[in-house]
Amino acid sequence: MSTNPPNLRPDLAPKAKIQELARAGQPTIGMVSLGCPKALVDSERILTRLRAEGYAISPDYSGADAVIVNTCGFLDSAKAESLDAIGEALNENGRVIVTGCLGAEPDYIREHHPKILAVTGPHQYEQVLDAVHLAVPPSPDPFIDLLPASGVSLTPRHYSYLKISEGCNHKCKFCIIPDMRGRLQSRPAHAIMREAEKLVDNGVKELLVISQDTSAYGVDIKHAEDRGHRAHITDLARDLGSLGAWVRLHYVYPYPHVRQLIPLMADGLVLPYLDIPFQHAHPDVLKRMARPAAASRTLDEIAAWRDTCPDITLRSTFIVGYPGETEAEFQTLLDWLDEAQLDRVGCFQYENVEGARSNALPDHVADEVKQDRWNRFMEKAQAISEAKLEAKVGKRMDVIIDEIDEDAATCRTKADAPEIDGNLFIDEGFENLTVGDIVTVEVEEAGEYDLWGRVV
Repeated sequence: MSTNPPNLRPDLAPKAKIQELARAGQPTIGMVSLGCPKALVDSERILTRLRAEGYAISPDYSGADAVIVNTCGFLDSAKAESLDAIGEALNENGRVIVTGCLGAEPDYIREHHPKILAVTGPHQYEQVLDAVHLAVPPSPDPFIDLLPASGVSLTPRHYSYLKISEGCNHKCKFCIIPDMRGRLQSRPAHAIMREAEKLVDNGVKELLVISQDTSAYGVDIKHAEDRGHRAHITDLARDLGSLGAWVRLHYVYPYPHVRQLIPLMADGLVLPYLDIPFQHAHPDVLKRMARPAAASRTLDEIAAWRDTCPDITLRSTFIVGYPGETEAEFQTLLDWLDEAQLDRVGCFQYENVEGARSNALPDHVADEVKQDRWNRFMEKAQAISEAKLEAKVGKRMDVIIDEIDEDAATCRTKADAPEIDGNLFIDEGFENLTVGDIVTVEVEEAGEYDLWGRVV
């Protein structure tokens, strides 16, 4: 039984789960997947291709002929974590191929780890495969391995990430993701639906829709319609909702057309959950970030969303200590949070990232001030979360079961995304439950971030 701590990095994917045994003599590739859910999907695609070619997949370094490290380059701390993971893989295995966002900076990686076999950038699947072939030639058993492969999933069988686009057209000064992953590239809607249908047919109960900018989906391809499906987020959400699984939307920018999604949530087609990266509330800070500076109108939008769908859960992330942030601007953020009453909140302390335009801004905030503001922000967010969860005591709701151990069944409500939000625990009468079940519970107890309940 595990709880989610309040300082959990809100951008991270769940830990990859690999449960495979290699046959005798089968070439084996290990995978270390860091960073966000979008990177986890990239790892799944690479491993799916490798397994189709006869490779076994290893969850550690020791049993592998080579290791792929899928890196993150979102923050300097994430870069350091990636470099540490590469170093560990080199020490434990010695044959390492690097890919992912930090792979967009090959000289930087080789400067620290010159012995790596190859470096490729994000979503460069063919180059990764070429590097694996050179390091560990395939040796498939034609009677076992060369069969059409079902996709390799690094998440539990009952939920799956569904990536609908790559890249981003925003030019936020603190972010280098567009430099690493490029401009927006939307997948055709019919291809997304085909993948979603296969996932649901294979037992997936929850689809977590991800991209860099979900609400911009289809803009780059002019909302093209093909084979009965239109590349627009509202149409796609409606189509996905028809499959019978839970559909959860992540990384939704608050464009005006987002209000078209809310009736779908009220009607039960899509989970009443919006993950929206507001980042800040003071218009001057938002302007320095090169983000839309309409925090007051955002409050009006939030009120309208709640009027249409009273059960909606709103999650967001914020940055404190952005260059030039004054105490008065930070206080505006706290006051805004008081008024917005968001259900789920994550927070970063600002970090310089090599290549980001925000590095050159004047009046950087001292580390101790950033830490103090983060503490105050999280204290307020925690109090809001605790009050909102307390209000759920006595209510009945559906939950999906993620894990069962000797102590309890760990579940999530419709208001909880895997590992970044809270849990609901069933610690009595859970013996006949199964991972992936969706059951109705009555909430009996609430904490700061988690709930406890019983099956009804």
